[in-house]
Amino acid sequence: MRDAETIHDIAVIGAGMAGASVAAELAKEAAVLLLEMENQPGYHTTGRSAALFVPGYGPAPIRALTRASAAFFHAPPGGFCQAALLSPRDIMMIARADQVDWLDQQIAELSAEAEIRRLNAAEVRQHLPLLRQGYAEAGYLDRAGSDIDVAALHQGYLGMFKRAGGRLVTGAGVNRLEYGPDGWRIFTANGTFKARKLVNAAGAWADQIGALAGAEPIGLVPKRRTALIVAPPAGIKVDDWPMVADINEEFYMKPDAGRLLISPANEDPEAPGDVQPDEMDVAICVDRIERAFDLTIRRIENKWAGLRSFVADKSPVAGFAGGIDGFFWLAGQGGYGIQTAPALSRLAAALVLGKSVPADILDQGLDARDLSPDRSAIG
Repeated sequence: MRDAETIHDIAVIGAGMAGASVAAELAKEAAVLLLEMENQPGYHTTGRSAALFVPGYGPAPIRALTRASAAFFHAPPGGFCQAALLSPRDIMMIARADQVDWLDQQIAELSAEAEIRRLNAAEVRQHLPLLRQGYAEAGYLDRAGSDIDVAALHQGYLGMFKRAGGRLVTGAGVNRLEYGPDGWRIFTANGTFKARKLVNAAGAWADQIGALAGAEPIGLVPKRRTALIVAPPAGIKVDDWPMVADINEEFYMKPDAGRLLISPANEDPEAPGDVQPDEMDVAICVDRIERAFDLTIRRIENKWAGLRSFVADKSPVAGFAGGIDGFFWLAGQGGYGIQTAPALSRLAAALVLGKSVPADILDQGLDARDLSPDRSAIG
């Protein structure tokens, strides 16, 4: 039967981490079509993420979703992946003298949820031998962090989706949406499709897809983040070092296959697209890292940029659009989309299918209303 005549139960727009994971969950119970505008899934933000699993990172809804994702990361379903999704990585936040009050506020907020230990200046330098003398006044250490194998997680969800009978169509950028008696008609660069419900998981393009459906915008702002790979000083092994970040997120540095991944942790508004690193971002990154660490960066081995898309309160948007039949938002994951994917995809799938949010997610203190597209925090 031709695509224009086949009616899928659900079409998911966007095959990055958000789209692939929710499509895999939905395909367990429905006929699901997954549409990706690029020729390969995960080309944009998902494919450019150096993600960490950090239960104490982000606003409260993010922390709850991260905790609810832990069981999946530690014990994924049989056949999901060939190796572990997580590798232990300590997380250290450091503060200059003028930042100590903010550091202590963060410790007070997080100590009820995570086992973190405050460090004095000498203890910080014990963990970070390259830290310049006198730079950091204090810090805290979180031993619950892990590196995430982003590619394995993404491919695992795509494989789960395929095994459940889902259909992936690439090169299918959406250019028009129409709603009628049979549901949604989706006009793309690779054909026309029908579905009773739409899930908008289009990442940085989500507000554009919403506009095509006639939905009220959620105020999504894609923001560019730049990252670089540089070599550590000769003879120094960095693989076991913690990921370290400034408490105000002015920079971060983490080991990466014997090298150092560094970033100015910038959040520069940018139109959706194939974003590239800005040379000013690169210069700022090098300056901040060299000020904090006894490290002279003579050569940048690799550099890239990705988009992290946020709404005003920096929590995801997951829910049906008001006044638009069968149109579901799954957007605004920002820099937390990888570490929350297992729980957020199950929550979103439940809502799309008209079911209750899984109890284990609610048990982490999440209120699904905090993710609603009509919550006051995002207008």
